[in-house]
Amino acid sequence: MVAVDGPAGSPATEAGSERLQQRRERRLVGLLVLLALLVVSAALSIAVGAKTIPLSEVWSGLVAPSGDENDLIVQELRLPRTVVGLLAGTALGLAGALMQGHTRNPIADPGILGITHGAGLGVVLAVYTFGISSLFGFIWFGFAGALLGALAVFAIGSIGRGGPTPVTLALAGMAISYLLQAITSALVLTDQQTMDTYRFWKVGSIAITDASVIPQVLPFLVVGVVVALANAASLNALSLGEDVARSLGHRVVWARRAGIGAIAVLVGGAVAVCGPIGFVGLVVPHVARFFTGADYRWLLPFAALLGSSLVLLADVAGRVVARPGEVQVGVMLALVGAPFFIALVRRRKLVRL
Repeated sequence: MVAVDGPAGSPATEAGSERLQQRRERRLVGLLVLLALLVVSAALSIAVGAKTIPLSEVWSGLVAPSGDENDLIVQELRLPRTVVGLLAGTALGLAGALMQGHTRNPIADPGILGITHGAGLGVVLAVYTFGISSLFGFIWFGFAGALLGALAVFAIGSIGRGGPTPVTLALAGMAISYLLQAITSALVLTDQQTMDTYRFWKVGSIAITDASVIPQVLPFLVVGVVVALANAASLNALSLGEDVARSLGHRVVWARRAGIGAIAVLVGGAVAVCGPIGFVGLVVPHVARFFTGADYRWLLPFAALLGSSLVLLADVAGRVVARPGEVQVGVMLALVGAPFFIALVRRRKLVRL
């Protein structure tokens, strides 16, 4: 019989250390594979589009543009679109993993905290009240609406001696989301210009025509990524229960505040630029968890890389399937995400189908 525990240098200890080392090596290899996948996804996003451009001309458009039509397509359309897809996918993948960790809800999506509907209301108010119709103009209204929606949910979910809990946050998020959606619908139905702008934004697209929005939102997304990754240790402790997390020295309330803040910044930035791109925050954490397990120190980087690759590949597929037109990335991800969601619900027996 082999002892389960033993002193340092015993066979059991050495076997355990070897297994941990093998697991770490597999995860490192997985990260390298995902980095390679992201590079391939970005290359496809630049090289493939509704208009066929030879690879030699794509390359010259990147390194030595001459100013012809193909160079303009590569420089001013495909390259910014690829950068936005990378940023949005990273933000939504991370936010989804944080959301499911803090709410302990396997079907949680960033929209559950009122962030998506808050951004939508901000965009509608920008158009309805101030007549703003450009992305450059209403991006900040969408960003502010997303942050205010998240703050409202956190404030309501924190009422009571117990502070914010997964249940109170989820319930507050649903209530605020329905309220914001009702207000948005009321405004949209009373003004045609607001309806047209909101309808284009609502579909979810990374096809921007003004690359100046990227440096505007980039600092916020960088801060969100840093806070999210720093939240990994607290999420590992919270997954064992709040009492255990407190006994390990973690400040549960501050950990939740940091997590919700990171979610608000990440989703707010992505949604303000691209519109509500659904299912990334739902699908990606489950795929990442399949490879990494429940350790958020690995789960969060995997989710970031998977999210960016998924958004870019879905966008490329949308450009190919409907040539010479294209299907927006929000629609393509819904086609992938809806069956995944149904399969997830059936596997976990959350409902009877």
